[in-house]
Amino acid sequence: MPVQPLPLGFVFRSRAKDEKAPADKTAVDLSKQPRDPQAPKGRPTPKRSEAQSQRRSVAHTPTTRKEAAKRQREERRQALERQRQALASGDERYLPARDKGPVRKFARAWVDSRFNVAEFFLPLAVVILVLSVVQVPAIQSIALLLWLVVIVLIVVDAAISGFRLKKRLKERFPDESTRGAVAYALLRSLQMRRLRLPKPQVKRGERP
Repeated sequence: MPVQPLPLGFVFRSRAKDEKAPADKTAVDLSKQPRDPQAPKGRPTPKRSEAQSQRRSVAHTPTTRKEAAKRQREERRQALERQRQALASGDERYLPARDKGPVRKFARAWVDSRFNVAEFFLPLAVVILVLSVVQVPAIQSIALLLWLVVIVLIVVDAAISGFRLKKRLKERFPDESTRGAVAYALLRSLQMRRLRLPKPQVKRGERP
């Protein structure tokens, strides 16, 4: 059979041209596709405020363990400072968890609006201790009697206060949990008024 000669162009054709042709064709096809006018870069352009917030978050992100620890200390210091100011002003947003809520706020106001025997315990204790060190049997007996009287008065006053406060809480907050509020108020009554935290927000005799 006679052999048909092959064209030289088929044998020696450049492979690079064959590989490049589909890519060029694909690029041409993609360039002909319509682009979204809202996304000239192939993705939605972020708003200016979003871009600024992203840049700030990236700039403030700690890159090392030392920077992360420093940032945590600073955040803790700021939180404690806000809490200290809240204890002085009564700002509910930054108060500790044990002081938050309308029930605890009412309990504090109820205690601060009245005189409590327990708040005078420290000054009375100083007076009784001074009397007890005097080397006179009669004065020492008086000091011991005063101890007993003060303790009995504190217990009786705490019992009456707890009963009355519990009743007021049920009337004021019938649908809320008042668990622990009475004990919270009694512990507050043991402190002198000027040393209480959060600071008293009502005056003596003022109805909470």
